[in-house]
Amino acid sequence: MDKLVTNILETEHVAGLAAGLVTRDRAVWSKGYGWADIEQRIPMSTDTIMNVASVSKTITATAVMQLCERGAIGLDADINEYLPFEVWNPRYPKACITVRNLLTHRSSIKDSPAYGDSYVCGDPTINLWQWIRRYLVPGGEYYDPQENFYTWEPGHDGELAPESGSYTNVGFGLLGYLVEAISGMSFEGYCRQHIFDPLGMACTGWSLASIDQTRHAIPYTYVPLLDSGESDEHDFNLARFPLAERPIERESYFAHCLYSFPNFPDGGLRTTINDLGKFLRATIGQGALAGARILQQATVRDMLSPVLPGRGLCWSTRESDDGNVMWFHAGMDPGVVAFMALWPSEEIGVVTFANSHAPAQSMMSVVQRLCSMVS
Repeated sequence: MDKLVTNILETEHVAGLAAGLVTRDRAVWSKGYGWADIEQRIPMSTDTIMNVASVSKTITATAVMQLCERGAIGLDADINEYLPFEVWNPRYPKACITVRNLLTHRSSIKDSPAYGDSYVCGDPTINLWQWIRRYLVPGGEYYDPQENFYTWEPGHDGELAPESGSYTNVGFGLLGYLVEAISGMSFEGYCRQHIFDPLGMACTGWSLASIDQTRHAIPYTYVPLLDSGESDEHDFNLARFPLAERPIERESYFAHCLYSFPNFPDGGLRTTINDLGKFLRATIGQGALAGARILQQATVRDMLSPVLPGRGLCWSTRESDDGNVMWFHAGMDPGVVAFMALWPSEEIGVVTFANSHAPAQSMMSVVQRLCSMVS
């Protein structure tokens, strides 16, 4: 494992990487490699905090499913029954959007350029409710009937054309706001009370203000990748240091600031390998960990059951050649990449993240090597 990760850090120009292997009963192994902060020479560790991009969606889905268990919201009910404003695709004003649609990326809500433009250094300057309303309600500052919605009807079950897409980050921000609207709590406060604290995830939060920023990994992008066009233009706006003070050297790492965005329930979770491993163990344990239950067994089974080819409620799935089924979620944002997976039949799971872009193949090689430890 040490040789594999060291090779990835060197050949793929990854600043730091951490990984962990868990079973239902225990944390089997975890370790950090490389640097969490190159400038300050702070090593990456299993207690380093990092934003894990779209892996965050599994927490948001858990919060929503808790409300479904309590009968506070219905999976197949029109979300407008629970919102203080109405949301619909302007192309299909009579077609309702449901919670199930949102969890399976079939809501027809699309990420427009306004979503990418919302990234800022530090915590968001506007709250979730303000941003969602301005994006999804006609007349809002970020509302665009063409750019903010796909051309197909909500709940579309057919084979979507590849160019039409379906994935939605904004849809998961809307799910986070639904939690706020129904529970009467901030989304961060709800997750703290009903997920993080019960599982002992003391180093996890949704905002920079809620975590120890001195332990937060710095996101990096290897400079040649910036020049190659693999990163978006707004990456340069998310600089840790003013560009005038820190000229970019050709073979260096570009340090991003600790950034965020108002639609944070889709990808703003800040956590550690050890904390995320606890959440994964609870999922492997059918919703329970060390006497704390965050979901009922039947709910977890529903979430990890195919709704569409390769997709359940939030989680994605893949079957290997030997018939073994993996459920997973991946994430990528400027300077970060993360991956979390579990194998229900074997009751094992893997979490790994890096504070630089690592190819999917490299991340999967780490996952496969970890799994071989218990095979």
